[in-house]
Amino acid sequence: MSAPIFEVSNLDVRFSTPDGEVHAVRNANFTIDEGECLGVVGESGSGKSQLFLATIGLLSANGRATGSVKYRSQELLTMKPARLNKLRGSKITMIFQDPLTCLTPHMTVGAQIMEALRTHANISREEAVKRTLEMLELVRIPEAKRRMKQYPHELSGGMRQRVMIAMATACGPDLLIADEPTTALDVTVQAQILEIMRDLKKELKTAIALISHDMGVIAGVADKVQVMRHGDVVEAGPIDDIFYKPKNDYTKMLLDSMPRLDRPDREGHAHVISLTNDRPILDVRDLKVHFNVHTGGWLTPSRPLRAVDGVSFALRQGETLGIVGESGCGKSTLARAVLQLLPKTEGAVVWMSRDLENISQADQRRLRKDLQIVFQDPLASLDPRRTIGESIAEPLRTLQPQLSRDEVKNRVRKAMEQVGLEPGWINRYPHEFSGGQNQRVGIARAMIVEPKLVICDEAVSALDVSIQAQIIDLIVKLQARTGMSLIFISHDLSVVRQISHRVMVLYLGRVMEMADRETIYRDPRHPYTKALISAVPIPDPKLERSKKRVKLSGDLPSPLDTRAQLNFLKSKLVDDPNVEQYRPKLIEVAPGHLVAEHDPV
Repeated sequence: MSAPIFEVSNLDVRFSTPDGEVHAVRNANFTIDEGECLGVVGESGSGKSQLFLATIGLLSANGRATGSVKYRSQELLTMKPARLNKLRGSKITMIFQDPLTCLTPHMTVGAQIMEALRTHANISREEAVKRTLEMLELVRIPEAKRRMKQYPHELSGGMRQRVMIAMATACGPDLLIADEPTTALDVTVQAQILEIMRDLKKELKTAIALISHDMGVIAGVADKVQVMRHGDVVEAGPIDDIFYKPKNDYTKMLLDSMPRLDRPDREGHAHVISLTNDRPILDVRDLKVHFNVHTGGWLTPSRPLRAVDGVSFALRQGETLGIVGESGCGKSTLARAVLQLLPKTEGAVVWMSRDLENISQADQRRLRKDLQIVFQDPLASLDPRRTIGESIAEPLRTLQPQLSRDEVKNRVRKAMEQVGLEPGWINRYPHEFSGGQNQRVGIARAMIVEPKLVICDEAVSALDVSIQAQIIDLIVKLQARTGMSLIFISHDLSVVRQISHRVMVLYLGRVMEMADRETIYRDPRHPYTKALISAVPIPDPKLERSKKRVKLSGDLPSPLDTRAQLNFLKSKLVDDPNVEQYRPKLIEVAPGHLVAEHDPV
C-alpha cells in the first residue's frame, strides 16, 4: 500500500491565555489516504477547527502545536514558512468557516480567485478569468460575470461561502480541508457542493478532511469518521461502524439529536400538538413587497426587485406554519412585512379581523404585545451594553408600563427558567454566553409578553444539533402551554417537518406549494419541492449512498428578471424581460394541498 497523503501523530494544541493554559486538542492521531474523506464531527468548542489549523501552521500567536504532521512524508510542523506557503493554496487548501473574515474586503471576489490561480497555477490573465467564471458557475452563483466585480460585503453569507469553495477548489488541490463548508448554504447548493467533493475524491483522487457538526453531511461524503469532544477524539472508525454501531454515549447523543426527514418525530422529544381550533387569527392576502434597484448607475431607470410577489395564507390559533426556500426567496422579507417592519407594496395583512394598514401607530404599538419575532442572529439583535436581564425586561417595560420593578424582575427570572437559563445569570452580558444561550435569551425576550404570534426567523440554523434539539423542544412545549401561533422560517427542511403543522415552499417571492407536513414530504407535486426534499442529507450512510437526487437544470435566475417566476412554466414565457409575464396560479390538487402551475418534467 502507498503511504497516506496526510498523517497526524500525537498532535497536541495548547493556547496561553490570561486564565492559564488551554489544552484545545489532545493526542490526535489519524491518516487520510489518496481519494479518501475523513469526517470530523463534534459540537462547538470540541477542537475540530483548531486541530486542522494547527496542521497547516495557521494557529494564532498564542497557540502552540506539538507532535507530528506529515504531508506526503514531509513534516509540516517544522517546515520553513516560504516552503509551506508554496504548498498552502496549491497542494493543500482550506475552506474556512467564516468567509467574511477570510476574504480581502478591498478586492473583488473575482480578483481574489484569479490571484490564487495565477499564483499557484501559473496561467495567463485571460485563462484565469475564464477559469474563475467556470468555478463561480460550478458553485451555482447566478450572474457570475457580474458577481466577479463585486466585493465580499456585497454578497450574502451563502454567496461568500460559495466564493470560498470556488477559490479552494480552483487549483485542483491534493488535500482539501473543509471547515463547516455548507453551514450557511441552502440544501440544494449544499448538495451540489457535496457532489463537487465526491467528484474531487473519485476523479482527481483528492484527499478530503470534512469538518462538520451535521451528521447528515458527513454520511454523504465520508469514508471514515472521528468524533471529537472537549479536545479529545472519543470515537473513530469506518463510517458504517460509527453510524450503525456507535460505542460512545456522546456519539449516540449526536445521532439521536439529528432531525431526520424520514423520521419527523424524535423518540423521547416534544411532539407537535394537534390542532383543535379552525379559526384563523392571521390572514395574509396577495402580499407584495417590491424594492426599486438601480443596476446601471443612478442615471438609469430603476427596476423592481420582487422580493415577495403575491403571497397568500391563513394561520390558525396554535398552528405552526413552516416556510422553506433558498436564500433570496423572500422568507425574511415576508416575515417583516407581516409584522409591519417593512412597508408592503400591495396586499393586506389582517390580524384578528383588523387590517393592519388601517390602524393608528398607537394601536400598532400596542399590537407588538401580540406579535413578536426571534431573529436569526441573536448576538446582533441584543444590545451589547445591556445585561440579558435588561434585554428580556425591555418588552415588558415598553408594553406593560404599569408593572412594578419587582414584578418585572420576577417575570424575567421566570422567563429565563422557562427557556433553560439560570436566573442567577440575569446580570451577565451577551458576550458572556454561547450562541445557543443567546438564542434562548432571544426566545425569552419574545415570549415574555405572552404573544399570540411568534415568528422564528432561522432561529436554530447556527446551533449545534444538541442545542438545536433543545430549542425545538422548548418552542413546542411553550406553544402547547400558551396556545400561541408560530411562523417558523428555515432552510432546513428536516427541522421544519419536525415542528410544523403545515409547510409553505417559496421560490423567488412566490408560493410553489403548500400542504400539511405529512403530505408535502410524502407526496410533493412541484419539481422545486421535490428538488429541495431530495437534497436534504439524511444521517444514514446507506440511504445517502443509494438516494437519487432530483436536480434542477440551469442557474437560479435573477429576481430582477420578470421571466424568473416562469422558470417552471416556460411554455407560458415571453422571452422579453420588459413585458408583463403570465403569473402561475395555485391549484388545489387535494383538500388543503396547493401547487403552483408548472410544466411536466
